[in-house]
Amino acid sequence: MRLLKYMMFFLGIVGISHAQQVKVTGIVTDEQKMPLPGVNIIIKGTTTGTQTDFDGNYSLLTNVGSTLEFNYVGYETEEVTIEVSSTVVNVEMKISKAELEEVVITAYGAKRRSRSVSSSVVSTDRSRRRSRKQKLNGKVAGVSVSNTNGSNSNNTKRIRGNSSISNTKQPLYIIDGIAIDKKDVAKVKTIDPKKISNVEVLKNQNATSIYGAKARHGCIVITTHKGNYKVKNHASYIENESYKEIEENKFERVQFSPLSTFSIDVDKASYSNIRRMINNGIKVPADAVKIEEMINYFDYQYEQPKDDHPFAIHTEYGNTPWNPETKLVKIGLKGKEIPQNEIPPSNLVFLLDVSGSMSDSNKLPLLKKAFKLLTNQLREKDKVSIVVYAGAAGVVLKPTSGANRNEINRALQNLNAGGSTAGGEGIELAYKIAKEHFIKNGNNRVILATDGDFNVGMSSDKDMEQLIEEKRKSGVFLTCLGFGMGNYKDSKLETLADKGNGNHAYIDTMQEAQRVLGKEFGGTLYTIAKDVKIQVEFNPGKVQAYRLIGYENRLLADEDFVDDTKDAGELGSGHTVTALYEVIPVGVKSEYLNDISGLKYTTSKINKEFGDELLTVKFRYKKPQENKSIEMIHVLETKNEKVASQDFNFAASIAWFGMKLRNSKFLKNESLKDVITLAEANKENDNQGYKAEFVRLVNSYQGL
Repeated sequence: MRLLKYMMFFLGIVGISHAQQVKVTGIVTDEQKMPLPGVNIIIKGTTTGTQTDFDGNYSLLTNVGSTLEFNYVGYETEEVTIEVSSTVVNVEMKISKAELEEVVITAYGAKRRSRSVSSSVVSTDRSRRRSRKQKLNGKVAGVSVSNTNGSNSNNTKRIRGNSSISNTKQPLYIIDGIAIDKKDVAKVKTIDPKKISNVEVLKNQNATSIYGAKARHGCIVITTHKGNYKVKNHASYIENESYKEIEENKFERVQFSPLSTFSIDVDKASYSNIRRMINNGIKVPADAVKIEEMINYFDYQYEQPKDDHPFAIHTEYGNTPWNPETKLVKIGLKGKEIPQNEIPPSNLVFLLDVSGSMSDSNKLPLLKKAFKLLTNQLREKDKVSIVVYAGAAGVVLKPTSGANRNEINRALQNLNAGGSTAGGEGIELAYKIAKEHFIKNGNNRVILATDGDFNVGMSSDKDMEQLIEEKRKSGVFLTCLGFGMGNYKDSKLETLADKGNGNHAYIDTMQEAQRVLGKEFGGTLYTIAKDVKIQVEFNPGKVQAYRLIGYENRLLADEDFVDDTKDAGELGSGHTVTALYEVIPVGVKSEYLNDISGLKYTTSKINKEFGDELLTVKFRYKKPQENKSIEMIHVLETKNEKVASQDFNFAASIAWFGMKLRNSKFLKNESLKDVITLAEANKENDNQGYKAEFVRLVNSYQGL
């Protein structure tokens, strides 16, 4: 009887609210009229809301007179007041001029604009003590929450009642922003209703437009009070992903190994991939953490070159924040920024994976939107070909001028996923077309977009390495763009990029696509120096031992430095590269250095002629169309130790966090709070908000 009263009371409330509700739809774009997917739209004063889909579209039920807040990282928050006369609300978001420490992804922003406009998500009332099962029953049309044994362990939820959906038409479950695999649905049904804050039901086109084909039978979006619910078998989301094994660099004694040699790395995939995992509540595998790619994800205030070299060199020396007994050396390169109109004509071949594994919404659908960003920046003198591969490879667009954007975009839009993955065959065909239409002294490049899950023909990392080493002799460069999760093959894409005169990025959102293919268009697609190598010689009179932080997969033999046949990394227009060395000064007793026996035949006499010199760093590079290296030399002296710059400290905070993720044995201080404090105090010059986002990411990791 009491339950019946609650239900009647609830239905009465719902009836009153429906009389005041209106459905609001629209599209959210940036100032260039490009759609923004993943924009958070919240009914102000509540936790109720939605997100835009990949085309920037949204739909929301709300009360007349309520205010909608539109939030997106890097943009000013927009506020819209709902009027009964308005049903279509299109919002244009502007890039925030304020630091993003004031823009919290979930709801708040540095600035708020108000304007009038005319929009349901279910929110449970935490102040009421009655069962969440009773509150969810009937609260959303078609959702049933039942208890078959009187406990909270057997709750079931269905769309349109228990009888209308069969086991073969299972709705998609999204819990706290994470799509739940079918095999884990049984675990979802054991959620204690007391933990549930909001439930939203999406049906038909509303579900598929946001979550793709997996939601064709509807979608139940559940938000818990804590917002971090995890299915116990959460590792399933990355169990089929592959990463190269990384063995952390150890300290080397200068007396026996004075040289450190490595290739530069401008890839940034590791950071965005780690961000994806942390945001989805997934434990980060140690081998997914490439500290150099985390550091190089961010911009630093390095001056551009002032001479004929394509990059400038910057060094700095200071204290190590995680170990008071060591010092930190920062080596930075800044590539010359080439205006887009001065970039030579481009011969681009889009090599796109359209196999069945690319059907998820964060794969091929996101890929197509991302490549439209690139297409919109092409010039008449540029030309694009599109090659696709699934069970076999084929050409879907012959070389087409960049002026014909509509034709290129139509070809992209018509792509659909299905079949197996013949990646090797696709690479062969893409390079064949690139070579046939090669532009002398131009920008010739294959742009591969895939999850890396090759399973037909050549598919192993070793096969791919041999194939791409042969193809790079053609003079065609390579860009690898990774998409998706669950079966993402980072190791394969890293191999292709490293051996194919290329770079590698991981695109998890349209925001990342805008960074890689929009903001950093020139650096991603135009190489200004190739085979860039670094060799550091430490002065044994000042440095007892050193270790390179990161770059484990980029180490070179010392003799490779002067060998022009040895491949190394490429530097793009405007790119920055930063490397950190942790050094143990002479006279410091360290637990990381074990005693060794004396040498019988070799003596080591320290040359004291070089006074304050700490190290000498040499750089070798080739111009993009040449095969002979040019060498540069830079000396760092201990007297250059000054108050650490913000760039120095922020890069150190990233390395610190990366070492924490890898469970590094070289961390004296493992406090994430100290990492946050250091990053927070040194994140100025953050126009795009990425540094503030890093601080939030570390905060999020603390809660995992």
